[in-house]
Amino acid sequence: MKTAIVTDSTAYIPKQLREELNIHMIPLNVIFGTEVYQEEVDLTANAFYEEIKTKDLPTTSQPPIGKFVELFEELAADYDAVISIHLSSGISGTYQGAVTAGTMVEGIKVYPFDSEISCMVQGFYALEAAEIAGRGESAEVIMNRLEELKENADAYFMVDDLSNLQRGGRLSSAQAFIGSLLQVKPLLRFEDKVIVPFEKIRTRKKAMKRIVDLLGEVVSGGGEYRAVIIHANREAEAEEWRKELGALYPNVEFMIGYFGAVIGTHLGEGAMGLGWMKK
Repeated sequence: MKTAIVTDSTAYIPKQLREELNIHMIPLNVIFGTEVYQEEVDLTANAFYEEIKTKDLPTTSQPPIGKFVELFEELAADYDAVISIHLSSGISGTYQGAVTAGTMVEGIKVYPFDSEISCMVQGFYALEAAEIAGRGESAEVIMNRLEELKENADAYFMVDDLSNLQRGGRLSSAQAFIGSLLQVKPLLRFEDKVIVPFEKIRTRKKAMKRIVDLLGEVVSGGGEYRAVIIHANREAEAEEWRKELGALYPNVEFMIGYFGAVIGTHLGEGAMGLGWMKK
């Protein structure tokens, strides 16, 4: 059985790595006024952060179902099945789009997978799936492995304030922080597929230290982990953090990722996060 791996642009897997592992990507859209850009195709993360210096924040939208159908039909020429891995269904309709498109194509079986998270932790699922697919394993074997990985995957992130998330309707339990947006650095996480407040912390430095401690609690239980430092236009800060974390946790493989245009629209520039998954 030959299985294709698809993910969406919010996994933020570098293009070179996608090409090496034969991971297909479907982009979400970023809309500045009347101009529509396909994330990671027409609009890079760097270009996005330059744009928002002089323009109002854009809106975002999921890929049209027709884009999924088109991609799945193309893959049907060479593959028996496709595993389509997407950002959490609690914050986007992208996963449901893959589900619907899967019922509309013939000649290929579509297995949609809700990562229940986003960014490079979502990407970790795609990387693992591509590796297993490369060994010729069945789609069912790959899906079972992805479900196993959910048991030991998590991410925490810090934003400068919650205004973008509130405006975009991407934050649950926002009332817990209303009235104190300027006084705290909110620490957030995914829970039951949606973004929820985790803790209120007074300073950026303390918020990042808290995330480090949360990782420490997890990896102290043993095993090998991969982790990603995720930044919204704060590359130098991310590099410094990686040095610090690498010294603290030598059993963790760290990489640097980023909040691209779609997720950056909702988190705002300056956001930092740390996500991980047990190998």
